[in-house]
Amino acid sequence: MIREQIEEKLRNAFEPAHLEVHDESYRHNVPAGSESHFKVVIVSDRFTGQRFLQRHRAIYGELATELAGSVHALALHTYTQKEWDGLQDTVLASPNCRGAGTLA
Repeated sequence: MIREQIEEKLRNAFEPAHLEVHDESYRHNVPAGSESHFKVVIVSDRFTGQRFLQRHRAIYGELATELAGSVHALALHTYTQKEWDGLQDTVLASPNCRGAGTLA
């Protein structure tokens, strides 16, 4: 459910050419069924001329409600269409969880 909320908000705000939202909570020390850790791959020409920090802040702003709630972490991969084309549709894998985390 949270994954779908994230997708909808990002689609509405950024009109992406490509969007992937992966729930990676299972890779972390959280209770089963948690929706707390996500990886977002988003390709939008709205990012043209923006540094990664500006892109990430824009996404954090759109997802403020989710980040204030159960979403603990976002791995953001933000690209313009030109940058995405240069990557040949490849994105780095998220790192393994290093911390024990807290069980809520």
